[in-house]
Amino acid sequence: MVTPRNERCCNLPSAITHAVVGISSGLAVSKGSAPKRFWALSMICAMLPDLDVLAFQFGFSYGNFWGHRGFFHSIFFAVVLGGIVATLFFRKEGIFSKSWLFYFLYFSIVSSSHGILDAFTNGGLGIALLSPFDNERYFFPATPIYVSPLSVKEFISEKGIAILKNEILWVWVPSIFVAIIGKTNYTHNAYKKLE
Repeated sequence: MVTPRNERCCNLPSAITHAVVGISSGLAVSKGSAPKRFWALSMICAMLPDLDVLAFQFGFSYGNFWGHRGFFHSIFFAVVLGGIVATLFFRKEGIFSKSWLFYFLYFSIVSSSHGILDAFTNGGLGIALLSPFDNERYFFPATPIYVSPLSVKEFISEKGIAILKNEILWVWVPSIFVAIIGKTNYTHNAYKKLE
């Protein structure tokens, strides 16, 4: 269950952490070697929703539909993005084939990880996870992830190091664990097929 919180802040888990989630997800599901575009797109899809900070430059407020942590952080947007990525970059697989559906689901999940992670942060106006159907901003009841400054200068500070340590504990370690479990499961199943 998600609950709204009205705190004023414009922060997020760091882009590095979103990229770690993308790569760890890829490691968890990739079968042997995956094309380079798979790895690049895994990172891009995990980080892309934060491009909505550009909305500030166009006069959109933080709480606006197009504002930071709005529509582009929603599950709906993640599914649309997953479909676009699968279609543009994996169309040789054949649209709606089993492989294409894998890429569609995978990139949708990786993209949705961004808004979900942000909903675990301890600041901001919340995440419009259910946009465009519900534009309410939400946080999860537990918010252990410290918000990260939008500014690189602010991130490279004592506070930034503390935030990165927090992200390593709450995001990197679980992501790496998921990657190891995924790889172990894949290796185990591949070995069983050889028997």
